Amino acid sequence: MSEKIKWKENTLKQGNKENSVKFLCEEEIRKAKNFHSSFPQYNETPLVSLESLANHIGLGGVYIKDESYRFGLNAFKVLGGSFAMAKYLAGKLEKDISELPYEKIISDEVRKELGDITFVTATDGNHGRGVAWTANQLKQKSVVYMPKGSSLTRLENIRAEGAEASITDLNYDDAVRLANKYAEEHNGLMVQDTAWEGYEEIPAWIMQGYGTMALESKEQLEKYSVEKPTHIFVQAGVGSLAGAVQGYFAATYKDECPKTVIVEANLADCLYKSAVANDGEARSVGGDMQTIMAGLACGEANTIGWEVLKNHSKIFVSCPDWVSAKGMRVLGNGMKDDKKVVSGESGAVTAGLLYEIMTNPEYEDLKKALELDENSKVLLFSTEGDTDPDKYRSIVWNGEYGI
Repeated sequence: MSEKIKWKENTLKQGNKENSVKFLCEEEIRKAKNFHSSFPQYNETPLVSLESLANHIGLGGVYIKDESYRFGLNAFKVLGGSFAMAKYLAGKLEKDISELPYEKIISDEVRKELGDITFVTATDGNHGRGVAWTANQLKQKSVVYMPKGSSLTRLENIRAEGAEASITDLNYDDAVRLANKYAEEHNGLMVQDTAWEGYEEIPAWIMQGYGTMALESKEQLEKYSVEKPTHIFVQAGVGSLAGAVQGYFAATYKDECPKTVIVEANLADCLYKSAVANDGEARSVGGDMQTIMAGLACGEANTIGWEVLKNHSKIFVSCPDWVSAKGMRVLGNGMKDDKKVVSGESGAVTAGLLYEIMTNPEYEDLKKALELDENSKVLLFSTEGDTDPDKYRSIVWNGEYGI
């Protein structure tokens, strides 16, 4: 029998809601988008309307942001790392990020002024590839540590960007600690979306970088004549992406913010467990966290992201691997005129969850709690494509992780 989806409505005591999202306001996120737009490889990633799917499951609209097209890297993560690295360099040069577009930041003049910098990070794959790619563009060095169980394909993709990369025998959170130790000992710059006491500036910049995706999606929804979504489903590892998306929409719409559902892998559901504990403190999850959702296999919450999520999110959900596999199949085998979306294990879990809520009577209570019906316009983010092609085929073609 399949493991069940678990959920908890947000009953956490809330702090200063407005202050928690101030750094994700339109003005700040617009700076990030302008920076990303200066890259020659920049194009808005598609926002796909799954109209036939929405009709089939009884919704007014399902819209999914397809990040497999981002900078040719097959995932959204480069948005955060590149912006944080640029903000750091702008600070060293005593400039505002608006004065440092792509062409200037890669110039010999800037390179000479900055000298040699080593960027260090820990990753399951996508974030590390983004950091390595950006460091390569900047003609700088990068060092990347990966947790045990990481895909060899993802490792080779990182090395192909010029990084010194290796798979450790540690879980994700311990790999982060190892990377931080290396950065401290070698005078490198730690580029991580996990925040902890004393390390909060760069994770905040990374979240602002992720905001480009949220801003793009808002503007693209308007082209579909959707003024704002009624619901947003967004996946969470440490909570940086979820916090960035939630924070941008909360800062934009304030009390009229869409209902946001935070979705985690059940083997790394630190935010869900924090919501269940209901005392406002972030809980952590240990162990190997061997979920197929490698990008979500993080057991310790980003403290900044947690502040955003506990103040603004509607419901926290913990999903077994089969939910993600279901989403991969639903998106990869679109109905009628719907465009096919190739979504990887960490990208598709929200689609799988939405499908289950709308079609499985077991989750009727969750459907009611979210007030999902034929008037609902739901926004999803497919954060990666088939970043592990062999695993993608095993799931979508061969039926691995069936229900």
